[in-house]
Amino acid sequence: MVDSAHPPETDAHGSLAAELAKRLTPWFVRNQRDLDWRRTRDPYAIWVSEIMLQQTRVETVKDYYPRFLARFPDVGALAAADEQDVLQAWSGLGYYRRARLLHRGARYVLDECGGVVPGDATSLRAVPGVGRYTAGAITSIAFDSPAALVDGNVARVVSRLLAIREPERQGANNAIHWDVAQAVLERGSPRVLAQALMELGATVCTPTSPRCASCPVRASCGAHAEGLVDTIPAPRKKIAQPEEDLWALAVFWRGRLLLERRPEQGLLAGLWCLPLVTQTGTKTAKKTAKKTAKKTAKKTTANKPVKLSTASIKRALGLRLRAVDPDLSCAPVRHVFTHRVWNLQPAKLEALARAKATLDDSRYAWIAPGERPLGGLPKVTQKLLTSLGHA
Repeated sequence: MVDSAHPPETDAHGSLAAELAKRLTPWFVRNQRDLDWRRTRDPYAIWVSEIMLQQTRVETVKDYYPRFLARFPDVGALAAADEQDVLQAWSGLGYYRRARLLHRGARYVLDECGGVVPGDATSLRAVPGVGRYTAGAITSIAFDSPAALVDGNVARVVSRLLAIREPERQGANNAIHWDVAQAVLERGSPRVLAQALMELGATVCTPTSPRCASCPVRASCGAHAEGLVDTIPAPRKKIAQPEEDLWALAVFWRGRLLLERRPEQGLLAGLWCLPLVTQTGTKTAKKTAKKTAKKTAKKTTANKPVKLSTASIKRALGLRLRAVDPDLSCAPVRHVFTHRVWNLQPAKLEALARAKATLDDSRYAWIAPGERPLGGLPKVTQKLLTSLGHA
């Protein structure tokens, strides 16, 4: 007779899962970090936290999470909001596609689910922006129902527990990680154990210098027993990032600075930035594709931008200018994205007029120092405003 509570696919790891559940539960209760999103069972609030935490440090999310919920306290409030308001609340958090998908997801829940966040992983997967991991997190944490969730932290924990040596099997997409996580959640409170697995990876079973002496499941760890903790998971190979040298056009008119809304497709889609013009003839532009990221970074620091062409500015904006800052006295800005690097040299320019007839008011905004347009203002723009003394 098959025990329906423990289906066959999880029985292979049943003994390990039972041991993990037994030891992780009291450990988490005693050692968990005090985080705002751990004080709620509201599935919407947990959903927001999980989206924010994707590829973002906990310390950063701590600041954004309460402000975002204060502005959009429930699914209905978020669904009713204008996208520009949502992007503005997300400004500086990065990866803005997350905010757009969260907004779309809220509208889906309002329209298709009567404003109630689904309580099972299958239904949650139909919500825009909710993948397998997020669905498992909401189901387990908010509803205390076992639905596996595997992120980089959990994958690392399981890889070490099972002493998985092959790099290609150490990632979060490996089915064995999901099987183990599911088996663990079925042997205790899913709400507690889901968070415990992630907390273990985030605070103890870290990528480098793991705190094995403090690990509650050290006795069950294959990597620890075999002396493989430092080699599992295998270090990722660094890939050289392409670099772009760009002019950041700081166009002023009566003390106000011109910002441009980026195109709706591509990097920083729909967000505010200074108008950008590609530099030509620089070392970085010529050699980026051939150098490693480390070597390119060294080259960039010694790079001098070529002369700024007024013709290129006119092509970009169609504005008549009174003066160009020939000394380039503003500090350059280097901004690293996930898959690319921008080397930006701000150049101060003075417009002869505000030129409303020339510039589309929906695409451009003139801002005073400290003023912000409605919509998302990414970190790279904040860096540029600081360089210009216009923050």
